[in-house]
Amino acid sequence: MDQRDEQEFAEYFAARREAVRRTAFLLCGDWHRADDLAQTAFVALHRRWRKVRDKQALDAYVRRTLVRAVIDESRRPWRRERFVDSVPDAPAHDGEVGDAVATRETLVAGLKRVPPRQRAVLVLRFLEGLDVSAAAEVLGCSEGTVKSQTSRGLEALREALGDAIDDLRPAS
Repeated sequence: MDQRDEQEFAEYFAARREAVRRTAFLLCGDWHRADDLAQTAFVALHRRWRKVRDKQALDAYVRRTLVRAVIDESRRPWRRERFVDSVPDAPAHDGEVGDAVATRETLVAGLKRVPPRQRAVLVLRFLEGLDVSAAAEVLGCSEGTVKSQTSRGLEALREALGDAIDDLRPAS
């Protein structure tokens, strides 16, 4: 890459780094893995930077790369959860934790229990604000698949949250 391309990439990276990292966190539920996944997406973009014709489609490319990296990572055997004999003590939350933080923690905990593909659809549709066709394009599947994965993902999220779902409803 020449100097101009490197500068353009550096500017894009600086502008979008935190947004991509947040999306990765919502997809995987762990800030350390989110950093790794965001890095993977940006490395893939850097490799193809000269070949990118439509600079307006960069966000879509990074999003697609990120979702694929999350799904690929979840399939790797060393990333699978392992069962232990005893569960570590959960931290005690005092009453001063803000409602927004508690809601976010509840939502992220619920999302961790949703299968990766369904989690990706939920994050893209409801947290990234993409419509069905845009989510289908990012995931490389049909709109019908996005709709069915959304339905199944919402059901899995409701099941995972159980009684905690009341914490996500606005108090009105």
